[in-house]
Amino acid sequence: MKLPAHSYLDEQGISYETQQFPEATEKGAANVARALDFREHQMVKTLIFESGTGERVLVMVGGDKNAVSGHLKKAIGNRNIKMARPEVVKEVTGYDVGSVPPFHWQSMGFRSFVDEALTEEPMLGVGAGVWGQEIVITPANLVRAARAIVVNLTDRDKPVTVE
Repeated sequence: MKLPAHSYLDEQGISYETQQFPEATEKGAANVARALDFREHQMVKTLIFESGTGERVLVMVGGDKNAVSGHLKKAIGNRNIKMARPEVVKEVTGYDVGSVPPFHWQSMGFRSFVDEALTEEPMLGVGAGVWGQEIVITPANLVRAARAIVVNLTDRDKPVTVE
């Protein structure tokens, strides 16, 4: 099954693999990780946040993590942020919550952030746009494909900016 996310990666010359899991798999990174024999941390959650200025941004963290609110606010540069409602996610990305690919739908200037902890993994799984389809990609290729800014979003003891 060739999806828009696959076409984008092919056009950009970014290598990846595809994997499938049963569509009956219950939603959630832990369930996808089990189905594909990965650790939950390797399954990337793609989250859309809205700032007080109306900017929408993509935030990527491991399936077992949540962004530290203060770190997220600092990275985005706005103290007033909230997770986007499902209908806003659909409007912004074109995809339903649960299998939003982290690339190909962003306009120029759209900011995407990836948690530094993900860069330490050998491979990551990201949504392909259709439940049951997963893209397996290296962290470096994910950062390149999403034109993402690498920041520390999940470790309270480290600064936000990555050196």
